[in-house]
Amino acid sequence: MSDHHASAKGAGLRLVEWTGLGALVGVASGLASALFLASLEIATAFRTRHEYVVYALPLAGLLLGLVYERWGKPIRGGNNLIIDTIHGADPQIPLRMAPMVLVGTVLTHVFGGSAGREGTAVQMGASLADAISHRFRVSRETRRQLLAAGIAGGFGSVFGTPMAGAVFGLEVVAVGRMEYDAIVPAAMAAIIGDLVTRRLGIVHTAYPTLAHVELTALVFGKLALVGVAMAAVTIAFVELTHRLKGVLERRIARLSFRMFVGGAAVVILWKLVGNSDYLGLGVPMIVRSFTDPDLPWFAFALKLLFTAVTLSCGFVGGEVTPLFFVGATLGSVLARALGLPIELGAGVGIAAVFGAASNAPISLSIMAVELLGGNVFPHVFIVTLIAYVLSGHRGIYPSQLLLRKKHGGPLFAKPVTLRDYRDALPKKPPPG
Repeated sequence: MSDHHASAKGAGLRLVEWTGLGALVGVASGLASALFLASLEIATAFRTRHEYVVYALPLAGLLLGLVYERWGKPIRGGNNLIIDTIHGADPQIPLRMAPMVLVGTVLTHVFGGSAGREGTAVQMGASLADAISHRFRVSRETRRQLLAAGIAGGFGSVFGTPMAGAVFGLEVVAVGRMEYDAIVPAAMAAIIGDLVTRRLGIVHTAYPTLAHVELTALVFGKLALVGVAMAAVTIAFVELTHRLKGVLERRIARLSFRMFVGGAAVVILWKLVGNSDYLGLGVPMIVRSFTDPDLPWFAFALKLLFTAVTLSCGFVGGEVTPLFFVGATLGSVLARALGLPIELGAGVGIAAVFGAASNAPISLSIMAVELLGGNVFPHVFIVTLIAYVLSGHRGIYPSQLLLRKKHGGPLFAKPVTLRDYRDALPKKPPPG
């Protein structure tokens, strides 16, 4: 057999392996996301009908913290644990991650914590993918690819955006580099996961399809200003969350006590604000940002604060939907001030803040197209890229690898994580 035929046969076998295992990861991710989303809907409806349960958030935090102190230490890294595992040859991600983050997130939302859902979906997908990789005794390289597929399957199925999910699984591992060798299993997992979730009756949030807005020089300039604002808000969220977490960990050693204190802080904020718009996911306010010209200008700041407090003290869930809220409400208000359609401002904002915070501008731009239609492009790409570059070398996933600086320059002699890069900077680094 010629080298050409041998190579073609080997590629064919790899394609079959990637497709089969990727589809299996997709089925597992889709089933997990369907169960999670159905549970989340019940939890949100219960809290909406019985708002007094929010007063129990500190107690819920205390109990969840005790559970995580006892059984959750191996999985406490969350999404960063998954990224670290992809980078190295760490032991199997404990399968208990899937049920623990599911239950923890649902309880966070029952009692009003301001958290998202992507973290839970990604962690469930990755832990199930790792279980599959160990069950089939795949190679180290294939295991890494299946972990990326687990991220893609979880993300794509929980939001109903399979193309964005596939790209997110490739983009989120390292800043400025795509993991293209995982593209087949990631695409299969995201597509199959989304199909499974929908087939089980899950209905995702419907957003309006945006009307066409011509990209003139004036519109470009206005979008650039929006991008700068999105970068500033991204920096504020990342820095506030990380610094709050650091202060709480230094001052309060026990996770359970930190969660009690954080839960109490959220309850106090809730009473000071006087309404429940900033609890939980906040989807109604996101939808409202596309149509309401009287949206409070400070809504983005309050959601940012609620979310930073919730996550920094140890509650689980994720950042995507709260950052959708922050970006959409800020974008709506900025569009109103700049003379842009508010639905366009909300649409570009829904992707820009999380795209910058996760260092995944391409996948979030694709997500905006999947959610809002093709007319949001290229506007969303412009805003998200500006926010991504200007937000500097920081992010909500400190385990992401950094191969070179965002603004260019040579490759580093050795890739470093965002965490290590930031730790090596002077105590008062310049922005970015």
